[in-house]
Amino acid sequence: MTSLDHEDLGRLMADVARGWAVSSDLDTTLRGITDTAVSMIPGADSADILMIVGKRFESHGSTSDLPEQMDALQQRLGEGPCVDAALDARMTRSNDLTDERRWPRFTRHALDAGVRSTLSFQLYTGNHTSGALNLFAKTRHAFDDESVLIGEVLAAHAAIAIAAARTAEQLLSAVASRDMIGQAKGMLMERFGIDAAQAFAMLTKLSQDSNTPLADVATKIVELGPDRR
Repeated sequence: MTSLDHEDLGRLMADVARGWAVSSDLDTTLRGITDTAVSMIPGADSADILMIVGKRFESHGSTSDLPEQMDALQQRLGEGPCVDAALDARMTRSNDLTDERRWPRFTRHALDAGVRSTLSFQLYTGNHTSGALNLFAKTRHAFDDESVLIGEVLAAHAAIAIAAARTAEQLLSAVASRDMIGQAKGMLMERFGIDAAQAFAMLTKLSQDSNTPLADVATKIVELGPDRR
């Protein structure tokens, strides 16, 4: 990739962001981010997004098997560049893993897998979720200052795209749940000759007594059909 000035980079990122905005779901958005990262960031051979929810590690948008292997390795060992970027540092970069001392156990296994350079950027993804955009290279000193500049801007746009995609999914889920509850209410009203308030009260009691989310109770009632009691 040729060197970019700030104006060129801004235009590129605007085009990329518009492309992400039309993604249909979060998984599509995440894969779009990692594909863009590999194509735009000098030195990158593969990429993924690591999300840490509590103690659970989730790999998303991997452009090859390697990033998922590296995420699983870091979860098992409790150390590594992607974990540090997601939880603590704004960015981590290792120019040559053969000389790396920060993550000795991770480094040994990563070298065996063919990784020589890493670059990770923190993503702000929510109050209970940490995340990082991670790039891996099979050559030493793969990531230069231009890689860092593009990666930082890309990560900032990626965090916004992830938040927007999550909001869209939550809205769709809320609408679907509302529709399902409405169907269940209608079935209960017809089945038992009760009004809407009584049907909703019945759903609520079933939810509380069974310790089951209201939407799941409604789904089960709809699945059982109008003739089941």
